[in-house]
Amino acid sequence: MSFGQSPRSSSTGSLCGVQIRWMIRRDMPEVLEIERQSFDFAWTEEDFLCCLRQRNCIGMVAEHQERIVGFMIYELLKSQLHVLNFAVDPGTRRMGVGVQMIEKLVTKLAQQRRKELRLEVREGNLAAQLFFKQQGFTATNVLRNYYEDTTEDAYVMRYLLNSPGELLAGPHFIRNRITEYEDGVVES
Repeated sequence: MSFGQSPRSSSTGSLCGVQIRWMIRRDMPEVLEIERQSFDFAWTEEDFLCCLRQRNCIGMVAEHQERIVGFMIYELLKSQLHVLNFAVDPGTRRMGVGVQMIEKLVTKLAQQRRKELRLEVREGNLAAQLFFKQQGFTATNVLRNYYEDTTEDAYVMRYLLNSPGELLAGPHFIRNRITEYEDGVVES
């Protein structure tokens, strides 16, 4: 898929229609539960609140049948949206929730005259790497010992709006677990 296209899912699960709206204080218990179920080194409530108190940080939730099924925290930078935290409830994964949240961010790029989505993914989080790759993101850089809680590396993944050649030129190809998985090196 080229970067100029809208993200699409190749999952086989049924599509779960969601409403994506601003995160509010009363969403925090459900958001924290999704966070705890999704990550070994989960953000605390204080981490969320500290981040969301910043003027340029935005929190959004995906809601299905009056239940929070996903969330994203991102910051507004001059030419990009930097995704800081993104998770979908384990019970609704592979149902299109994450795809719809990414589509919302891509829409925001165009509306706000920004051209790029950027995020970091743990080297060990193959599921997230594959998901973001399916949505048109490309791993462009490795950040060594990025996470304070472990010595794990992070992959910088980028999605460019309407600039298909920019990421593809030059030595941006990174051999990582995504490419090893595609080459059949990583066992399922």
